Amino acid sequence: MNLLEELHKESFVEQLNTKFQLIHEGAPLLELELIEVTGPGIAGRQERFYLVFRGPLEMSFDQGMGRVEHEQLGAFDLFLVAIAREPDGMRYEAVFNRFVE
Repeated sequence: MNLLEELHKESFVEQLNTKFQLIHEGAPLLELELIEVTGPGIAGRQERFYLVFRGPLEMSFDQGMGRVEHEQLGAFDLFLVAIAREPDGMRYEAVFNRFVE
Protein backbone atom coordinates (compact mmCIF):
# COMPACT_ATOMS: atom_id res chain seq x y z
CA MET A 1 0.00 0.00 0.00
CA ASN A 2 1.34 3.46 -0.81
CA LEU A 3 1.13 6.48 1.47
CA LEU A 4 -1.61 8.19 -0.54
CA GLU A 5 -3.97 5.25 0.05
CA GLU A 6 -3.54 5.78 3.80
CA LEU A 7 -4.52 9.47 3.58
CA HIS A 8 -8.21 10.27 3.81
CA LYS A 9 -10.31 13.43 3.80
CA GLU A 10 -9.74 14.06 7.51
CA SER A 11 -5.97 13.71 7.02
CA PHE A 12 -6.12 16.74 4.73
CA VAL A 13 -8.69 18.68 6.81
CA GLU A 14 -6.16 18.61 9.66
CA GLN A 15 -3.62 20.27 7.33
CA LEU A 16 -5.78 23.13 6.02
CA ASN A 17 -3.83 26.37 5.53
CA THR A 18 -0.46 24.61 5.60
CA LYS A 19 2.24 24.52 2.92
CA PHE A 20 2.98 21.73 0.48
CA GLN A 21 5.95 21.53 -1.89
CA LEU A 22 5.22 20.35 -5.44
CA ILE A 23 8.01 18.86 -7.51
CA HIS A 24 6.87 18.73 -11.13
CA GLU A 25 9.14 17.30 -13.82
CA GLY A 26 11.02 20.00 -15.69
CA ALA A 27 9.75 22.83 -13.47
CA PRO A 28 11.07 24.60 -10.39
CA LEU A 29 9.79 23.67 -6.94
CA LEU A 30 6.32 25.14 -6.41
CA GLU A 31 4.99 26.02 -2.96
CA LEU A 32 1.25 25.43 -2.56
CA GLU A 33 -1.11 26.13 0.33
CA LEU A 34 -4.03 23.82 0.99
CA ILE A 35 -7.02 26.17 1.20
CA GLU A 36 -10.07 23.92 0.82
CA VAL A 37 -11.16 20.32 1.42
CA THR A 38 -14.68 19.52 0.24
CA GLY A 39 -16.85 16.54 -0.61
CA PRO A 40 -18.74 13.90 1.29
CA GLY A 41 -15.73 11.80 2.29
CA ILE A 42 -16.57 8.13 2.84
CA ALA A 43 -20.08 7.01 1.88
CA GLY A 44 -20.60 3.27 1.80
CA ARG A 45 -17.62 1.70 0.06
CA GLN A 46 -16.58 4.84 -1.80
CA GLU A 47 -14.55 7.86 -0.73
CA ARG A 48 -14.86 11.15 -2.65
CA PHE A 49 -13.37 14.51 -1.82
CA TYR A 50 -11.57 17.42 -3.43
CA LEU A 51 -8.52 19.43 -2.44
CA VAL A 52 -7.93 23.01 -3.59
CA PHE A 53 -4.46 24.52 -3.34
CA ARG A 54 -3.31 28.10 -3.89
CA GLY A 55 0.01 28.71 -5.61
CA PRO A 56 1.91 31.75 -6.85
CA LEU A 57 0.74 33.56 -9.97
CA GLU A 58 4.22 33.80 -11.49
CA MET A 59 4.89 30.04 -11.47
CA SER A 60 2.23 27.67 -12.71
CA PHE A 61 1.44 24.59 -14.76
CA ASP A 62 -1.80 23.45 -16.41
CA GLN A 63 -2.04 19.92 -15.09
CA GLY A 64 0.00 16.88 -14.35
CA MET A 65 1.36 14.40 -11.90
CA GLY A 66 3.79 15.75 -9.38
CA ARG A 67 5.55 14.70 -6.20
CA VAL A 68 3.97 16.47 -3.23
CA GLU A 69 5.83 16.81 0.06
CA HIS A 70 4.37 17.92 3.38
CA GLU A 71 5.95 18.17 6.81
CA GLN A 72 3.23 16.10 8.53
CA LEU A 73 1.83 13.93 5.73
CA GLY A 74 5.08 12.91 4.03
CA ALA A 75 5.67 12.58 0.28
CA PHE A 76 3.29 11.18 -2.34
CA ASP A 77 2.36 11.56 -6.01
CA LEU A 78 -0.71 13.64 -6.83
CA PHE A 79 -2.43 14.67 -10.07
CA LEU A 80 -3.24 18.40 -9.99
CA VAL A 81 -5.24 20.51 -12.45
CA ALA A 82 -5.16 24.31 -12.66
CA ILE A 83 -8.77 25.47 -12.17
CA ALA A 84 -8.61 29.26 -11.73
CA ARG A 85 -6.40 32.31 -11.80
CA GLU A 86 -7.32 34.57 -8.88
CA PRO A 87 -5.77 37.88 -7.78
CA ASP A 88 -4.05 36.14 -4.84
CA GLY A 89 -2.73 33.15 -6.81
CA MET A 90 -3.40 30.18 -9.06
CA ARG A 91 -5.85 27.52 -7.87
CA TYR A 92 -5.15 23.82 -8.34
CA GLU A 93 -7.50 20.93 -7.65
CA ALA A 94 -6.93 17.27 -6.82
CA VAL A 95 -9.90 14.89 -6.98
CA PHE A 96 -10.11 11.72 -4.91
CA ASN A 97 -12.65 9.08 -5.97
CA ARG A 98 -11.78 5.60 -4.79
CA PHE A 99 -13.16 2.44 -3.22
CA VAL A 100 -12.40 1.70 0.42
CA GLU A 101 -12.68 -1.51 2.38
